[in-house]
Amino acid sequence: MDQDAHANDVARALYASIRLFVRRLRQRQADGDLTMPESSALSHLDRGGPMTPTALAKLEQITPQSMGATLASLEARGLVERRPDPEDGRRVVLSLTDTGLELLRNRRDAKTGELTQALATHFTPAELKQLLEAAPLIERLAQSL
Repeated sequence: MDQDAHANDVARALYASIRLFVRRLRQRQADGDLTMPESSALSHLDRGGPMTPTALAKLEQITPQSMGATLASLEARGLVERRPDPEDGRRVVLSLTDTGLELLRNRRDAKTGELTQALATHFTPAELKQLLEAAPLIERLAQSL
């Protein structure tokens, strides 16, 4: 089998398995939890630091109006705050509040706990080693898209 055909087989298998994995994680969302756009906006602010609503909309590939609705909800819940942009006082930047950061940490800890339980219960030590070795490759694949 040539490399292109093998890469295509790997791509199909990864797409199917990662899609199922992500869908199952999303299905476990608790009542009253964040929506996907809210969660994504908070994650961007956590990783990238304060940014403008326009920058967030570009990252999410949505309209500024849609991002505005998401940010209004997050702000009303006390998870983000607006401040004047230190470089241009006419603009505002958004940042996580302590409450928003705590919520993100709690959600990540809960998801990690669920994954830990599933891994400990359903996988052998050898399989755990394989998954650990594959993790950097999957991350590199995601970054190359």
